Amino acid sequence: MDVAIVSGASSGIGLSVSRKLVEMGYEVYGLARDFGRTSYEDDAFHKVVCDITESVQLEDKVSKLLREAGSLKVLVNNAGVGHFGPHETLSVTQLEQMVRTNLLGPMMLTRLSLRHLRESCGFVIDISSTGALQPGRLGCAYTATKAGLHQFGLSLFEEVRKSGIKVVTIYPDMTQTDFYKSAGFRPHDDPDCHLTPECVADAVQQALSQREGTVVTQIVLKPQRFQIDRT
Repeated sequence: MDVAIVSGASSGIGLSVSRKLVEMGYEVYGLARDFGRTSYEDDAFHKVVCDITESVQLEDKVSKLLREAGSLKVLVNNAGVGHFGPHETLSVTQLEQMVRTNLLGPMMLTRLSLRHLRESCGFVIDISSTGALQPGRLGCAYTATKAGLHQFGLSLFEEVRKSGIKVVTIYPDMTQTDFYKSAGFRPHDDPDCHLTPECVADAVQQALSQREGTVVTQIVLKPQRFQIDRT
């Protein structure tokens, strides 16, 4: 059975992607700091408590996982955090957390996985954001980290494509998850005004379902209409 690793797998997009991969027949190892509120259970879904912002812990746990799990076919870099507001109001801790979670963590996970993905001609799938592709007022640091992930994915594909590794970046717009619980705004409840985690999981399935030799390197997902609510 092919193996997949998904970061940020305890809820939201990461959990939906994990469920989709299990449905597709993958053995899924989900990484998250806390699975205390994760009710999903399946024999093919393995919960791995790991903070990807802690570099030593990440390397130790993932290296052990890769030695024991078998053939890695898919890495999904999904874990993300956002802090919003005028840039001068953000703390150093908030800035470091975004850089470590949104950019450094995926870079490290990818570095640890590439040898295994080369053997399986596998996939790196980065969950970025539409913020990576447009200016982000009151979110310039967050969008900078996602833009870094965007460029990392494009450049990595050029580096590894001859070895058979596929690199895909998915750019979801506002998705109805707990991501916005402390942001001061959230997507409007109208289904036309937000994405769902399942929308992103379906995009992952689309990327994985292409003919061998064809790579969908970028997928942009947007709701039909744009409307937010202040909280």
